Amino acid sequence: MPSVADADRIGWYGKGVTPGETGPAVLIGHVDTVKGPAVLKDIAKVRVGDEISVARAGGSTAVFRVRELEQVSKKAFPTRKVYGDTPRPGCGSSPAAGELSGGHRPDNIIVYAGLVP
Repeated sequence: MPSVADADRIGWYGKGVTPGETGPAVLIGHVDTVKGPAVLKDIAKVRVGDEISVARAGGSTAVFRVRELEQVSKKAFPTRKVYGDTPRPGCGSSPAAGELSGGHRPDNIIVYAGLVP
């Protein structure tokens, strides 16, 4: 997860594949922080069928289509579903959601998307 100082940036889970490669590319960002709205502040506007563009190293762009949205408790995070093997390129984003408790949100919003050919 990016630091609060970098809340305007998307983080990438470096042990996974890069966006556009076969497998799950996991991108992570904040909805908000104690300093205010962050990079994923408009996540509630995302719908199944929307397209998400991800800039890749080398200047190309990978385009993904949202296929599922899920809000889950951090205590019941679907690790296998998010990080498990997939036969095609995909990406997911997981900002926090729910009411603040102790400075943190109890849930994650997970956006699952597949590469547009």
